Amino acid sequence: MSCGCKTSGDSSHSCGTKSASGCSSVDTCGNSYKLSVFDWLSDVNPSGSKSSEYVEVRFKNERKLYYRNVNNLPLHIGSIIAVESSPGHDIGVVSLSGELVKIQMKKKNVHIDSLQKVYRLANQKDIETWQDLRNKENAIKVDARKIAYGLKLEMKITDVEYQGDGSKVTFYYTADNRIDFRILIKEYASVFRTKIDMKQIGFRQESAKVGGIGSCGRELCCSTWLTDFRSVNTNAARYQQLSINPQKLAGQCGKLKCCLNYELDTYLDVLKDFPSSSTVLNTEKGRAFCIKIDVFKKKMWFAYVENSMAWYDIDIYDVQKMIAINKKGEKSQALEDLKVVENKMVTSDLIQENSVDRFEKKNRKPRPNNNNRDKNPKQQENRTARPQSDNKTPRQADSRNRTNEQKPADKSAAPKAQSRDNQPAGNRNPRQGDNRNRQSEQKSAENKTVAPKVQTTDLPSSENKTPKKPFKKPKKKFPPKNEGNA
Repeated sequence: MSCGCKTSGDSSHSCGTKSASGCSSVDTCGNSYKLSVFDWLSDVNPSGSKSSEYVEVRFKNERKLYYRNVNNLPLHIGSIIAVESSPGHDIGVVSLSGELVKIQMKKKNVHIDSLQKVYRLANQKDIETWQDLRNKENAIKVDARKIAYGLKLEMKITDVEYQGDGSKVTFYYTADNRIDFRILIKEYASVFRTKIDMKQIGFRQESAKVGGIGSCGRELCCSTWLTDFRSVNTNAARYQQLSINPQKLAGQCGKLKCCLNYELDTYLDVLKDFPSSSTVLNTEKGRAFCIKIDVFKKKMWFAYVENSMAWYDIDIYDVQKMIAINKKGEKSQALEDLKVVENKMVTSDLIQENSVDRFEKKNRKPRPNNNNRDKNPKQQENRTARPQSDNKTPRQADSRNRTNEQKPADKSAAPKAQSRDNQPAGNRNPRQGDNRNRQSEQKSAENKTVAPKVQTTDLPSSENKTPKKPFKKPKKKFPPKNEGNA
């Protein structure tokens, strides 16, 4: 079902919107405005005429009035019309027409005799004048604030509205106390050269005009859809078990939030089954008083007068039985016997949203280091199968004579004269290979026996070991100059 609104250019062309929110254009369609009403009777016309007897017209600043269509003009939602005003005429946009207007008038107790008339459809000159006056309103608001500040009046000019023909200016202001603005009106009349009208609004209406984002993260209700502002009391917060904190309960207007009244009726219906929070129970172990209540779980927390630190949650139906027993003059059971024992539900965190290290790789293999190398049996076997000289650095090879190093008993079996090719590349010292004992190299070449890579356990003492002199780099001898000439 379409929204029933039509563009102002062609009365027979529908906007094509299929939702109840209406058209998306604020300038041409009234259903996008927060004061608009969905015309669900747009296709119903019992009289058969296209014109409606009454229309609803909206203006600036959430102002909406009803007018009588005395000339039977073909008006529809979005039509810009000129209506009767005092003085002159005003320009507005039709927000509702048809049979639904009578229902809205009955709902708001609007008398038919007090309705003003619709003059005509607005022409191009009326629309241009109306738009020019709208563009001046912001500058006039700034000037009006300066004048009020110069007169030291405790008031705030929140908005300015020009009449469609420019014959009147309405100033909306907020103030905590009564303001005597007789001098202010004279100043405004002399500066702006038009009729002045002053209207006081509340702080909630001011917040609706300014707009903003609430603590819920959404746009303010007063600036989007809320039209009537009901008074909010602190009892609404107490009934909902909310802490009386002005910083949390107050909105941008400085008053209590309007949303405190949204669920108040539901809480009041549930609290009818609860005993009074000032109930005192007379039990076998002493008197107990109520500390708090839980509306959703229908429980009440009690504590003994002698020991107020221990709380016991009891179902409200058990509390009502205990109250009935106390009325008979008897003592009820102890609170420990009536405490509700809940079975804790075992839950599993499948997505691990409560785990801090859920993004770390838990199955990663540790890298081998010097500490873990001895723990691996395969690496330990390879280490024992290697010759003793493989695990030595060049510095350790040079300092072998200084320590009590053990030598194998069989000289032919020990890898004493190992060639440079068989020695590991990481542990080979170039200086050490060039200065080895030539006799050991000759013996190894004659025997041509491969030394085993297994260490022996029979090691003699190091008494017969002769110390070796430290290695010194030989000096390079240059031939005399005369030899070259010969």
